Amino acid sequence: MAKLKLDLHDIYNRGDKIENELNRVIQEAVEKRIKLLEIIPGKGSGQLKKRVLRFLNQKNIRSLYHRVEKDDKNHGRIFVHFRH
Repeated sequence: MAKLKLDLHDIYNRGDKIENELNRVIQEAVEKRIKLLEIIPGKGSGQLKKRVLRFLNQKNIRSLYHRVEKDDKNHGRIFVHFRH
């Protein structure tokens, strides 16, 4: 199964860059028909993870993927599943 990975550790404090990267990787997953996207906001205070989840919950983004899964074993990881 093809998988994409986006690690947000390097840009955690650059709001504009975070949204651009999330948009870019979602579009790449759709274009390449990737089944799974792993987003790593890191553990930290949880603010970045909340921001990523808010981004994914936008109506225009939500229509592009099938479901979101928060990793039970690693709270600093989010999986986005696509159904193409």
